[in-house]
Amino acid sequence: MESIFQTMELKIRLCVVLLSLGLALTGYVRAKEKPDDMEMDVENAVDDVQEDDEEQKPPPSLSAPTVTYKAPEPMGEHYFAQSFDKGTLQGWVLSQAKKDGIDEEIAKYDGNWEVEEMQDTKLPGDKGLVLKSRAKHHAISGLLLRPFVFETKSLIVQYEVNFQTGIDCGGAYVKLLSQTDDLNLEQFVDKTPYTIMFGPDKCGEDYKLHFIFRHKNPKTGELEEKHAKKPDADLRTYYTDKKTHLYTLVLNPDNTFEIMIDQAVVNSGNLLNDMTPPVNPPAEIEDPDDHKPEDWDERPKIQDPDAVKPEDWDEDAPAKIPDEDAVKPDGWLDDEPEYIGDPDAIKPEDWDEDMDGEWEAPQIPNPACESASGCGTWQRPMIDNPNYKGKWKPPMIDNPNYQGVWKPRKIPNPDFFEDLHPFRMTSFSAVGLELWSMSSDIFFDNFFITSDRSVADRWAADGWSLKKAAEGAAEPGLVSQMISAAEERPWLWIVYVLTVALPLVLFIVFCCTGKSSASAAAEYKKTDTAQPDIKDDAEEEEKPEEEEAKDEEQEEKKSDEDSTGEESAENRQKEQHKSNEKSEDDILRRSPRNRKPRKD
Repeated sequence: MESIFQTMELKIRLCVVLLSLGLALTGYVRAKEKPDDMEMDVENAVDDVQEDDEEQKPPPSLSAPTVTYKAPEPMGEHYFAQSFDKGTLQGWVLSQAKKDGIDEEIAKYDGNWEVEEMQDTKLPGDKGLVLKSRAKHHAISGLLLRPFVFETKSLIVQYEVNFQTGIDCGGAYVKLLSQTDDLNLEQFVDKTPYTIMFGPDKCGEDYKLHFIFRHKNPKTGELEEKHAKKPDADLRTYYTDKKTHLYTLVLNPDNTFEIMIDQAVVNSGNLLNDMTPPVNPPAEIEDPDDHKPEDWDERPKIQDPDAVKPEDWDEDAPAKIPDEDAVKPDGWLDDEPEYIGDPDAIKPEDWDEDMDGEWEAPQIPNPACESASGCGTWQRPMIDNPNYKGKWKPPMIDNPNYQGVWKPRKIPNPDFFEDLHPFRMTSFSAVGLELWSMSSDIFFDNFFITSDRSVADRWAADGWSLKKAAEGAAEPGLVSQMISAAEERPWLWIVYVLTVALPLVLFIVFCCTGKSSASAAAEYKKTDTAQPDIKDDAEEEEKPEEEEAKDEEQEEKKSDEDSTGEESAENRQKEQHKSNEKSEDDILRRSPRNRKPRKD
């Protein structure tokens, strides 16, 4: 039994060592890996745009199944629909403006837009709007069929985005441009009034999905941006998988909203409760003219005024004292310095003693001290002073005059208002893309604005769903995906190896390294005592401890019975021998020869 337990302990230790080694190797390789996304310096990136564009070549296209593509057609009430399948920018206006407050070289909205198929298209004939330039400002917009007025109907905005070459730093959001008398799409810039901004944005490791609306203060008339809370979902995949994703915003007259990616809700809430800053200001604010009284006591604890320093408290005792029990080591060289001037050093030829001072050879460790226990004047090592108490301070007690943390009194907010219908925001009459990006070839498609959710779903089914099905049919198998992932993250190779090798090693350790039946049988003593049947190691290891205890008890019982049987047989032989002797005596006594004569 003891040997079995020792074997099991060795196996468990081996497993722990293998797991620890695998985790350590994985962590080391992953730490060596450079991060996938790094922030780029804008000025340097602008200079290197041409060089980087040449390096960013699309991956070789996979053989996709032939799919007949048909441009989606809106099948109900809508305000805007654009699939770009005609191959032109008809209905769109390029901005001719310049951005204020930045260098003249990069102020102009001169980023290039093209209408073309995706680089690795799975649907021949499916075209979209592509942002082609890197490190440039882009602005393009189009008018709605009619302005959208926020009254009793919901607003549904949806469009598709594909980061064909990934995304380093930049956005792919849309702006719904407010309806104003002076709206000029050719002068569309970052400061052009908008009602809603919605869509993906990323820089560094910050993955955002914007939903911002501009709320008009009913008292002052000023517009203030309200930002939706950050989604709880992990958005990284949508920016890195190079697939086409459908972004949808739904706003309802009851102030609720939903944000969806690929028709799955990733964020939702209420305009009254889930925006920052809140739509409605607080009813009360702190009085700016209220000041804390000079005698206000905010100290929860104070020093005990009645406490007295103990008479034996020595504030002058040092924290460290020489160890009086220490003894200078043998071989200590008191007369040898720890460092000496380098005898091989030579004063530089250009050394000017008037300017540089007297030259001294650099110090090196004294060679005589290498074999000694130490050099220089020996001093006792310092130890903690057991009598050290430090500076005495009175103990702390509850402050009887504690009044709590002071706060200014509350007064009615002079700017308070209550808007219970923030959905009724400023009407908009155009949709625009005003972007700056360090990545090129961002693909936009199938813009759609409506108030009917079923119409939006039909548009998505005819456009994005078909694209998704084609991309899914052309996806590589699981093995190819694993290899591709490992090429991007080399530490995954270790994970793969451990996933295959570790179970194999554990199987060999637990199933193929036990003792054989022959060797187990050889361990039994050669004896006449009955032996238990020899079982496989696997059965022996799986046998419960209770059964093993029963087996041992039965063996001991059997052994006792055998020894008792031997003693009984020996006793029977002795009794038989005595009985035989007694019988012989009786026969002799009854014999005529031994019978005595009878007296008359």
